[in-house]
Amino acid sequence: MDKALIQHVSDATLASRMAFPEVVGNLLKADVDYYYVDYVKQGKTFYSNDGQTVETLIHYQNLPPIARALDKLTLKTIILDSQVNHQSYEIFTRRSMAAGVVGYFAFLNGRRVVYWGRDGESHTEYFPD
Repeated sequence: MDKALIQHVSDATLASRMAFPEVVGNLLKADVDYYYVDYVKQGKTFYSNDGQTVETLIHYQNLPPIARALDKLTLKTIILDSQVNHQSYEIFTRRSMAAGVVGYFAFLNGRRVVYWGRDGESHTEYFPD
């Protein structure tokens, strides 16, 4: 895995300098198969096919508490705002946590993201074409 490229992508994502399609392309170049965003630990873990991992931090200050229940309708609106209106990753993070997202897996080759809440309720969002 290209740890320097992964860190660069993570930093650029947090600073809203890189759109999701570019993130996916760069992470695939870095040999990332999938990654996990953990809002509780405020970090990301990137995984390769051969079992290597790289961890990065989510360093936003004063993040909201994670809501007790996953609000799927609100989450879909948040995702659409990112896809259409290009909201910042920080706003996406804050809104997702307020909507009850504990974490999510982004499966790059599978072209989907699986979000879930505290009780295991989940929502799968497929990458747009």
